Amino acid sequence: MPQKPKALDDTQSMAAWFGKELRNWRGVRGLSSNALGSKVHLSGASIVRIEKAERSCTAEVVAEMDKVLGAGGALCRLWCRVEEEIAERRDADKSKTAASGSASEMDGMGILVADPQSIPDGSLSAVERRAFFAVGGLAAVSPATFAHLISQRGTVPLPKTIRPEEIAQLWTASHQLAQWDNLYGGAGMVRRASTGLFAWATELLSVDCPDDRVKKDLFAAVGRLAIVMGASAFDAYEHHNAQGYLRIGTECAERANNWHLRAAALNWRARQAIWLGAPDEGLTYAESGLLRADRLTPRERAMLHNASARALAKMGRIKETLAAIGYSDDAVDKARPGQDAPWMAYYDEAQHHGDTGHALYDLTLIGGHAPQRASERLQTAIDKHTDAYVRSRALSGAKLASLTMATGDPREAAALGMRALDEVGRLNSRRAIDDIRALRRICAQRSRISEVAELRDRIRTTVGT
Repeated sequence: MPQKPKALDDTQSMAAWFGKELRNWRGVRGLSSNALGSKVHLSGASIVRIEKAERSCTAEVVAEMDKVLGAGGALCRLWCRVEEEIAERRDADKSKTAASGSASEMDGMGILVADPQSIPDGSLSAVERRAFFAVGGLAAVSPATFAHLISQRGTVPLPKTIRPEEIAQLWTASHQLAQWDNLYGGAGMVRRASTGLFAWATELLSVDCPDDRVKKDLFAAVGRLAIVMGASAFDAYEHHNAQGYLRIGTECAERANNWHLRAAALNWRARQAIWLGAPDEGLTYAESGLLRADRLTPRERAMLHNASARALAKMGRIKETLAAIGYSDDAVDKARPGQDAPWMAYYDEAQHHGDTGHALYDLTLIGGHAPQRASERLQTAIDKHTDAYVRSRALSGAKLASLTMATGDPREAAALGMRALDEVGRLNSRRAIDDIRALRRICAQRSRISEVAELRDRIRTTVGT
């Protein structure tokens, strides 16, 4: 009779929590470790070691396991926490080394400098310990160290009535988060910083407003914050959370009767659906955004036509893709300064060429379209994106390198890939990492060329396979 597996302790680390969840999902689906391993190209023993938090793996393998087990993204979301915990511990180790020389000066200064190892393992319950891991940011120290601080969060009273000051604060927060997201990517600091803001913002919706106009302004400000957070969560591959935020953003925009904000929300919903392999759904969102195109600015119309083009390209509908790109080009030609809301400032010449270039890239690789137009537009995007939009430049760079590797000079493609990889290394963007991994796969057929082999090796060591 087979021996029952030893129970796993999911309170020791995020990796342990992930391992237990993986075993639970495997049990639900009735798969042995060997059966799951064979589907994701690992041995059964490796699966067991991952479950016991004795072996790490890559986000790509986690995505495969999530897909095989039908976990709906749950394992991918939890793995993001594992990676964050690893990064935080690494940073904490560096800080501890740097601070060791001055530790004696800090003697007697209380709990903030207490040795984490001095707190007994049994001082917290399993539920408490897991809660601290879920909050994140505390993995490098004992959970008890900051317990008194965490227990006090959320105690700031709400205002008795909504004033213009609260609404202005929400707009400022959204603007700052969007800047960070473009500069650093959606994972890491950006995601951590935004969650408390959103809780505060949604609580404000329950506060009395002096009139309907202020109420609409509040819904618009909360909706904008939700859209920024949805885009950030999408970039971090927290897809379920992203869908929730973007749905709330759409609903808030409609409550505010703000067609411009609604267009922004539906554009992001379209982009995410397309990324997740549902281009038909993405096309529906884009077309919904264009229902009253007369109420939108030229840039907003161009933005939504681009989303349509990218969906149509994924479906291999060449003529309709080219028509959508044409509509976008015509719309952006009509754009003038001062027409748009502040959040549309990102949609400049670089963004327009990048979005249409991505659609033409898919049309080339999927539909056999000539690569020249895609290459020209992606190169324009790379040349014109400023340092404030590093992620956009990196995404276009990775696509241009992949396109050139598939259809042109592999040595030129390798040089493009090296430059794109330099920028991806500065980001916390799961989308950018996946585009670089896709480049590595395209490189496989040209790997006998030394420059290509070097690029593949560098991608493997930088972002994994």
